Amino acid sequence: MSSTEFFSEAKRLGLKLNLSGEGPSPMHTLDNEALFQLPLLAMTILAISKGRSKPELPEIGQLVGECLERTVAGFKGSSQDIGWSGNLRIRTIKALTFLEATGQVTIDKMTREISATDLGKKVYSGAVVGESLLAHSMKTIELSYQYIRDEARVRGEVN
Repeated sequence: MSSTEFFSEAKRLGLKLNLSGEGPSPMHTLDNEALFQLPLLAMTILAISKGRSKPELPEIGQLVGECLERTVAGFKGSSQDIGWSGNLRIRTIKALTFLEATGQVTIDKMTREISATDLGKKVYSGAVVGESLLAHSMKTIELSYQYIRDEARVRGEVN
């Protein structure tokens, strides 16, 4: 059914949406800027939490920033250190909250490690199929995360 057919049928049936504008707003509302970045940040969190080396909750903002800095051409060699960006960390937590609320990640209460669930892994796998720009970017983010972990291991910061 095309959109024209849909609206014609809705008009014929007399369908209407009654929106009062009253009542409580959702707890986790997002502004336009955060909405634009939420999918990328959520996919980045899924990319780094699906493997064997799980990110810990306190370091997720820094890791997402470092992965994006190594992946996105505009940030490579930039004087900005987006890993320390307060706005990025806030948006990363909003993306993490979304992923947790939708059952795509879990956070272990004891270790505070973030793990992608089977649903999260399925969503991520669907996004990286083929040769799209998103698939290429996510695979590059995965590699960046592995390099970050390897570098930390060499420095003796990761078990």
